Amino acid sequence: MERALGLMAGAGVLPGRAAAEATRQGWRVVAFAFEDAPGLAEHADLVIPSRIDQIQTVLHELTARRVSAVLFVGKFWKQRVFDHLDRDVDGAARQLARGGLSDTALAEMVIATLAALGVEVLDQRRFLSPWIASSGVVTGRAPTDDEWTEIRQGFTLARHLTSLGIGQTVVRSRGVTVAVEAIEGTDETIRRGALLAGPGTVVVKAVGVPQDYRFDIPTIGSATLEVMAEAGSTALAMVGGAMLMVDRQDVIRIADRAGIAVVNVDEPL
Repeated sequence: MERALGLMAGAGVLPGRAAAEATRQGWRVVAFAFEDAPGLAEHADLVIPSRIDQIQTVLHELTARRVSAVLFVGKFWKQRVFDHLDRDVDGAARQLARGGLSDTALAEMVIATLAALGVEVLDQRRFLSPWIASSGVVTGRAPTDDEWTEIRQGFTLARHLTSLGIGQTVVRSRGVTVAVEAIEGTDETIRRGALLAGPGTVVVKAVGVPQDYRFDIPTIGSATLEVMAEAGSTALAMVGGAMLMVDRQDVIRIADRAGIAVVNVDEPL
């Protein structure tokens, strides 16, 4: 019997790639497009434009399309949830958020809601494994001794912050933590760090403690390297075997052009 996968598509190229892999695995892909996801329509059997304030419609479609599992892929902006709460007139969004808007609270709410419909939430790695970054230096230049010091100290802090649900990215410079990611995302954190410390910052991106791969795989792509190049950042460290590197060749090209060292490390350092 054909299996139907509900692909909850955020922004970026990953939803399209996940849809292609799901199709290859034999799924009928019903995609719910919450953001712009290039390539999604080419690989999904059906694309349904969706919005955060139309959750009941999404749940109805899951049932109507006989979806047995869902996959969350792409960038979902939590700011949109806050905006919807501000505009909510019937209290539905406030009822939805009664348990809070932390990643853990939202995940628990989503899992419970879908489980009541007999729908399972799948691990993203099952569909995105080709882009998981392996350990090692991936650019022409390895980090300097000073950059390695920043990386080690950055990972110590970043692991602690992820355990508190704060964020995954830390920006360091000259022995000081100059920016920590919260709701704004990695790229804005890098920009803020450069604004405060100037060029020469080191960026560290960790994984959660623990990391729920059903809802998020920490990801770096060419857009982030462009931001780092503009900011004058000199090094980027990620966790090998646990994070995605999208468009690897573009990442390497941009990094080498800007003299940025990119390394995927095995934790703990």
